Amino acid sequence: MKKTNITVIGWWSGSFNVLYWLKKVFSREERDLRAIIAMTDSGWTTGEIRDKYWVLPPGDIRRAVAALARDTWFVRKLFEYKFKWECWVIGWNKIWNILLTALADIKWSFESGLEEACKMFDTEGQVIPVTLEDVHLWVRFEDGTEIIWEKNIDVSDTNPWERWHNIDQNIVDAFLVWWDWTLNPKARESILTSDIVIIWPGDFYTSIIPNLLSPGMKEALTDTKAKIVYVVNIMTKKWETTTYELPDFIDNIEKYAGEVIDYVIVNDWIISDELVEKYKKEEWKKPVKMKESHNFLTKEYKIINADLINESDVVRHDPEKLAKVIRKIIKN
Repeated sequence: MKKTNITVIGWWSGSFNVLYWLKKVFSREERDLRAIIAMTDSGWTTGEIRDKYWVLPPGDIRRAVAALARDTWFVRKLFEYKFKWECWVIGWNKIWNILLTALADIKWSFESGLEEACKMFDTEGQVIPVTLEDVHLWVRFEDGTEIIWEKNIDVSDTNPWERWHNIDQNIVDAFLVWWDWTLNPKARESILTSDIVIIWPGDFYTSIIPNLLSPGMKEALTDTKAKIVYVVNIMTKKWETTTYELPDFIDNIEKYAGEVIDYVIVNDWIISDELVEKYKKEEWKKPVKMKESHNFLTKEYKIINADLINESDVVRHDPEKLAKVIRKIIKN
């Protein structure tokens, strides 16, 4: 049986569960999973350990390794364990951050340390940093304000003193800065040898777009014979995509990736009025969905509307539903 090579790009809190379910809905003999992860995280403990030990940010990689590990739930619990009463760097960092930093030191490179960790936990796939360079995210807002470092861009109401920009503004451009950087050759190889490439949803400018900014990524996505699928966010996000509609999400992916998308997956399940109002009032968020005013007839990609949500007290992608939609695309 020929394996289906599946590469996923980007990360968000729900990606762990979707990657886990892709592992479940395809047998090990059916698929070869690869996860490409951005290297721009600079917040909190990740920023501390990154600055002190000169390693690439380990946080998002942690979730991918745990999702692909054979014993996912134990590994996840181990990776998130903290020594709460120790010193700052050790005490506040998760075990995974400390472990990967140690392995990178022992193996003399971050990439080799990551490969060793994947062997240790028997991952059913590859976890690939999008770049091996020490890069940071820089964005520009509609009013011309420019902000550097992800931790200063992705701020919240709980830390208003960290907010340097007008919350009514959308981001209009993004860059990587400080060092010469390029696409990790393993990320390029993964894309070029894939049957399907999936661009995850997530925080648009701090989780998705940073993966598309490395020189060489646009060319790899253009040159691959893989079908490229973009999974659109279910909700907008204040300070990044406050006023975005469905076409804005797609157009801005294409701004950085090129006109390479074959399928766009959009949630069409109705979110309750109570939750819509709650998100609008508390977080300035609104649902992203197809409207009659949206015209995609001239576009090369196909829009796939599907029930994708798991609605309880919050709105999020249902990982099993999304994994099954992706399986249908591959099978067809």
